[in-house]
Amino acid sequence: MTFKPHAVFPALLIAASLFVSGCKDAKEAAAPAGAATTPVSRAVIAAEAKGFTVGSAMSTRTVYVFFDPQCPHCNALWEAARPLKSQAKFVWIPVGLLNATSTAQGATLLGAKDPVAAMDEHEASMRAQRGGIGAGGDIDAQKGNVTSNTALLTRLGFSSIPTIIGTHAQSGALVTKEGSLSTPALAAFLGLQMPTAPSTPAQ
Repeated sequence: MTFKPHAVFPALLIAASLFVSGCKDAKEAAAPAGAATTPVSRAVIAAEAKGFTVGSAMSTRTVYVFFDPQCPHCNALWEAARPLKSQAKFVWIPVGLLNATSTAQGATLLGAKDPVAAMDEHEASMRAQRGGIGAGGDIDAQKGNVTSNTALLTRLGFSSIPTIIGTHAQSGALVTKEGSLSTPALAAFLGLQMPTAPSTPAQ
């Protein structure tokens, strides 16, 4: 077989551009977003999406987060949301958009006995560039739920991950955001109080 540098170089450029640009462009390459066919509604998400809860299960403030397990921006949001979990119930909804591993890992998280602990393990592995948790053994049913979550995200018309949907705690307005946020920005977006930093003991 004859090696053709001129044929390989453009392919390398495309692959590099997808890697650098992050989850949004990679998602669009996998499943281009169109106009929403289902109006954004917390009731619809609550009825159709399958996710796991972080924070107080009794909280009246519910925030929905669509995420792909292979997305580094979702990893950052997982950490940013951690200090706010006492003020709201975060429901993390896995989708499979970036690659085949996304669906298997999302299904594994949904099927875990302790999804929050599994997510912590997964995100630690992602930060260490080890690729995340391994796929569970019996996850076929949960794979179907991840596929349905992915279809719902597309129907709602969103075009990047993570996607955050909630109600502003002060105004009561529906708020949506595509992309990750820092803890202060996420608190402001949701109308929550920014936790105070722990005081430093006197020396």
